[in-house]
Amino acid sequence: MRRLLKLTHPIHLVSGLTIWGIWFVAIYAGLSVACSVAPPEPGSDMLTGINLGVGVATLVTTALLLWLSWASVSAGRRAEVRRECYFAYISAGMFLFSAGSTLFVGYPIVFLPPCL
Repeated sequence: MRRLLKLTHPIHLVSGLTIWGIWFVAIYAGLSVACSVAPPEPGSDMLTGINLGVGVATLVTTALLLWLSWASVSAGRRAEVRRECYFAYISAGMFLFSAGSTLFVGYPIVFLPPCL
């Protein structure tokens, strides 16, 4: 099990996209539930609790993915086997791509009024 946690393991090729997918489902499910349970006033702008929650979740997820990308590059530099180095660098790219995707999807959600 400890071997799976190393950033040079091939499972990390898909773990960035898995984290992004979980974030995506949680954000849209949470947004739908929040809008059906306690919608904000119709005249309110983007400064609502819903947008604050989505913004915090977006920033935390992006920070996690960026840290994983940096850690994967560091693990790739320490790896002695070429295969492990390859997996670490490709995983770093996937984590970075997932972080960019999180910001790309989260930015409009945060800066638009919820529950349109």
